[in-house]
Amino acid sequence: MRLTRRRLLSGAGAMLLFPGAGAARVPLTIIDGPAFGAAWRAALPAGPDAVAVGTALRAVVASVDGAMSPFRADSEIGRFNASDDTGWIAVAAETCAVVTEALRVARLSGGAFDPTVGALVGRYGFGPIIRPSAGDHRDIAVGAAGIRKAQPSMTLDLCGIAKGHALDRMVAALDGMGLSDFLIELGGEVCGRGRHPSGRGWQVGIERPLPGELVFQRLVGLGGQALATSGDRINSYEVAGRRYGHIIDPAQGHPAAGALASVSVLAPEAITADALATALFAMGAEAGAAFSEGEAIAALFLLRDGGGIREITTGDFDAHILA
Repeated sequence: MRLTRRRLLSGAGAMLLFPGAGAARVPLTIIDGPAFGAAWRAALPAGPDAVAVGTALRAVVASVDGAMSPFRADSEIGRFNASDDTGWIAVAAETCAVVTEALRVARLSGGAFDPTVGALVGRYGFGPIIRPSAGDHRDIAVGAAGIRKAQPSMTLDLCGIAKGHALDRMVAALDGMGLSDFLIELGGEVCGRGRHPSGRGWQVGIERPLPGELVFQRLVGLGGQALATSGDRINSYEVAGRRYGHIIDPAQGHPAAGALASVSVLAPEAITADALATALFAMGAEAGAAFSEGEAIAALFLLRDGGGIREITTGDFDAHILA
């Protein structure tokens, strides 16, 4: 089974905008557009130039897609993956920065997050990288103006972190336009600044990862932070009673399996929340929760428990739960 780019990314997160009580009674501008096979949506108080905002946010999406999409042969990552050169390959500063953060989280998580597992993602039908690959994150290096690999066949798949980076850049673009109150969602990852026009803080809902009608498990206040969710509710399939999801456990070399259905992480930057949510899901509920407690990561783990959901929270995530 091979998933298309749209099917892979459209359900990569479990976050949806939660309008909240009374939201329809106050002026609110919604601007949206496509991104990475999914969509982005920005909610702002009435007043800003919607055309200018939309143009700025679309430019960010195009820039990140052109640099980091493994689905595009002409992207910087696409060219890196197709090359057998083990010397330095020039890429833009933003690509270097994202790879640097990916490698930092890889080291922090003991390899649970690894941007070199794209070949395994592709093997199980969830991504475009199909060439066999040797080595791991320790075989990738970042320099002043480029990246290199120790093995000719190595590839990079930044899908577990590039969306968070794009969200951070979109937030920066709105900040640069002088906007101080907004909520923006990109493919299920969310960041809020300032306040909702009603005067309250921005609130989002975390989806209950069970089949059937959309229901929110928790209502969360962002408090100016970014929230990213990784799960397997949509990006998965079953064969002979075994569930296969798109998040790879690098230690086992196959999709992460178990009762864990989703992990949501709050962090100051979306790029970090994005990568950590992937790492924690790959670790599994027990090891992921223990790691989160040790690193003071604000996370919500949702586990399948019979026909329902069991929760584990770490760090100060409980302080952000509104309902």
